[in-house]
Parts: sequence; structure tokens; C-alpha cells
Amino acid sequence: MKPSVEEQRNNPLHGLSTETLLTELSEFYGWKILYTAMRFHCFKVNPSVAGSLKFLKKTEWARIKLENFYLSRFKRMPKARESEYDLAPRERGFSLHIVPRDPMELTIESIELSQAKAASAHKERSQEKRDDRSFSRQARGHDSRSNDSSRGASKHPYRDNFSDSGERPKDRRAMKDKPKADEAPYDPTNPWNT
Repeated sequence: MKPSVEEQRNNPLHGLSTETLLTELSEFYGWKILYTAMRFHCFKVNPSVAGSLKFLKKTEWARIKLENFYLSRFKRMPKARESEYDLAPRERGFSLHIVPRDPMELTIESIELSQAKAASAHKERSQEKRDDRSFSRQARGHDSRSNDSSRGASKHPYRDNFSDSGERPKDRRAMKDKPKADEAPYDPTNPWNT
């Protein structure tokens, strides 16, 4: 569902060139903060409006990412509605009573903390999806480990989760990604975190 003409006119990107957008962001935040938030190489090495503009004109995904940043952080507009989620930022509409607010104050540390939170939330969601899939597979009876009695139980240690002691053998590669109980949570301000 496309927004109405009035809603489209209320979009801060309406009629705004990419050059103006980039100039406003670089003057307010600076190139270091823009690089930390966006991770575009052109914002780190010899940053300039002309060089960055050349990259953004060629690369649509980068321009969309920068426009989303402009809307959410610089103009502090609300997130896209479900019906507009698939629309590009320039095509979205905002109700007439919504007005842009003052830009959000950002630091490199606050951006890294926000990115770390988003990464851990993504990791939790993907783990929940994996758990849900394996649970539904077991519930339907499609899991090979739950049906081993019908095949004659083999004692293959990796395929069937069996060993002589009744538990899976220690595999360092499988344990590498799992957090240890005594391990501290990720802290972006700590330079020793990897």
C-alpha cells in the first residue's frame, strides 16, 4: 500500500538530494561516527562528499542504508509500518502530525553498544528459530535420532548421539561458539574482546 501524496510530502527525504543528505550528516556527526554507524569504506579512507557520493550513486543498498540512518537517527522519525516495510525510505509516508525532531546525539561508544545489542538479539532470535525447527521436527517424528529403534539402534557417536557412556563425545569445534558460564558478556569498550 503506497502512502498518500500528503503523507509522502511529510517524508523528510522528499525532494532532498543525496548530496544534501550526506553534507548534513557529515557536518553534524563527522566522518568517524558515520563510518562507525554505516561501515562504508569511503567514510574511513580519505572521506569526502564527492567520493562518498560517487559510491552511493552506484550502490543502491548503501544509499538505502544511509537514508534509513538519516530518517531514524538524524530526523528521528518513527519506524516503518508493517505495510510499508518493503518500501524504500524515500517512498514511505508519515502522518501529517509527525514532525522531525532534533538529531540524536551519537558517540562511537553508543553506536558500538547499540550494534552489540542488536547482534546479541539477532543471535537469540536465530537460536530460537533453530530450536523451534528441531522441536517441530521431533514432534512430527522426522528426526533420525528419535526413530533409531525402528532401524535397529546403531551406536554411531556423531549421527545418533550415542556412545558407550550414553553421552555425546566432546567435540571442540561444536563447543567453540557456545559461551562459557564463567565468560563475561560482550563489552564494546573493552579492546581485548574479539
